[in-house]
Amino acid sequence: MFRWPISVYYEDTDASGVVYHSNYLNFFERARTEWLKAMGVKQAALLADDIAFVVKRAELNFCRAARFEQNLIVETVVIDLKKASLMFEQKLIDEQGVIYCEAKVLVACISLSRMRPRAIPKNIVQEFKGGS
Repeated sequence: MFRWPISVYYEDTDASGVVYHSNYLNFFERARTEWLKAMGVKQAALLADDIAFVVKRAELNFCRAARFEQNLIVETVVIDLKKASLMFEQKLIDEQGVIYCEAKVLVACISLSRMRPRAIPKNIVQEFKGGS
């Protein structure tokens, strides 16, 4: 599991100070990106090698409204790992473990130039399986 802190900024909210629904996807994306960075994977290097990760499907369950100036945590875990895709389970929670939003996000690995599936690089698969 990977945990990443999120601060809710004014730009994340609507006029009432509640996080706008699409911004939960941004929070989850940032956490997945930070997990790759923590593993030493640089997305710019992947792009240079014609490799990209794209969201194929996302299912969100909005449980409670997150608000301006809250400090929250995104918990991320891989629940399914296939040759060219990963299924993530992600939760936005507070320090007490109260869930604000939960998601299942299917991410595909593609050849950017061909826009076709390709195998996830072995070093990344190894990291998601728990390191070497």
